[in-house]
Amino acid sequence: MRPRTLDDYIGQKHLVGEGAVLRKMLDSGRITSFILWGPPGVGKTTLAHIVANQLKVPFYTLSAVTSGVKDVREVIQKAKDNNFFNTASPILFIDEIHRFSKSQQDSLLGAVEKGIVTLIGATTENPSFEVIRPLLSRCQLYVLNPLGKDDLLDLLHRAITTDTVLSKMNIEVKETGAILRYSGGDARKLLNILELLSDSSDGSHLVITDKLVTERLQQNPLAYDKNGEMHYDIISAFIKSIRGSDPDAALYWLARMIEGGEDPRFIARRIVISASEDIGLANPNALLLANAAFDAVDKIGWPEGRIPLAEAVVYLATSPKSNSAYMGINSALEEVRKSGNQPVPLHIRNAPTALMQELGYHDGYKYPHDYPGNFTPQQYLPNALKDLRLWHAQHNPAEEKLYNRMLQCWGDRYKD
Repeated sequence: MRPRTLDDYIGQKHLVGEGAVLRKMLDSGRITSFILWGPPGVGKTTLAHIVANQLKVPFYTLSAVTSGVKDVREVIQKAKDNNFFNTASPILFIDEIHRFSKSQQDSLLGAVEKGIVTLIGATTENPSFEVIRPLLSRCQLYVLNPLGKDDLLDLLHRAITTDTVLSKMNIEVKETGAILRYSGGDARKLLNILELLSDSSDGSHLVITDKLVTERLQQNPLAYDKNGEMHYDIISAFIKSIRGSDPDAALYWLARMIEGGEDPRFIARRIVISASEDIGLANPNALLLANAAFDAVDKIGWPEGRIPLAEAVVYLATSPKSNSAYMGINSALEEVRKSGNQPVPLHIRNAPTALMQELGYHDGYKYPHDYPGNFTPQQYLPNALKDLRLWHAQHNPAEEKLYNRMLQCWGDRYKD
């Protein structure tokens, strides 16, 4: 079922459709090195084979799982021997290039830069995290998307009508909801499901229904790789939903992580971070509840742990939001890096020895509890930064009280 030409290739029209970038390069007869980034089963390997087939150049392939630096060098030497003047460079296809170590990736740099090979890498992971910068800068990056409903239905029809075995069977597609859902945009999964259904039939007649697909598979249709790109996408959607005050969306992404088998402690940690970063001083109780949910999950585990997590998520999502503390500490860190180690003013230094007292350490310090309201103005910042403002209140009901107290204590200094 693997296509051999772009016209037979299903999906990724933004790359291989009429006038698209890869089709233009192939039509010109020359391509640059590139990396294909996308989820499993969307045609990365197939596309690499089509490129080599259309350009009619030697095609070498390495698997990052089983190949070492020695294998890379041997392939590069073969490519040199087969690289003739004024012809397109041999193609080196590396599947799962994100699994290559730094030294393995380094060994590719010279050959790619000199044009000894045209590199095509395939990865399911974000290349900006997994591929070294010098190699990434020498390659174009093309993103492949999960196959859509129409693409999968096209593939299903093609398999039933053109596959040497399936085309001889009497296959009737009555319902497609389950097979599309279980495929999850993955062509390989769809073909595997179709093969499973055909193998379990009597060999002469097969009626594909949602019930039949569900009975045969008996597995969780949710695609969730705890170590992959989707892991980061879903936790990002989860945090942004809390920040955006959408409890329904936050609960949905929480459920996706739970059903996908995510570590409950990872979820709980993110909830604690969100309580500090996004709710903050607008509702300090959010951090207390988030910590309590973390403790509860640790004590009771799954499946009951989902309940305190959900309670915390709804509370955080529906709480007023403030990132003033988060922004304040970031501003403070930026100032420290910029201005360096400013000396502590003498009057707020510790003075445990007589010599320090003689040098003026602690001299002139005013003990706030000796004054009305337990406050008296004095300088706490270094001399060079004495007028610095780092915390800026956000005027939600809870923080308004803190802001008004600062105005009462410090006057104009805290006027925004």
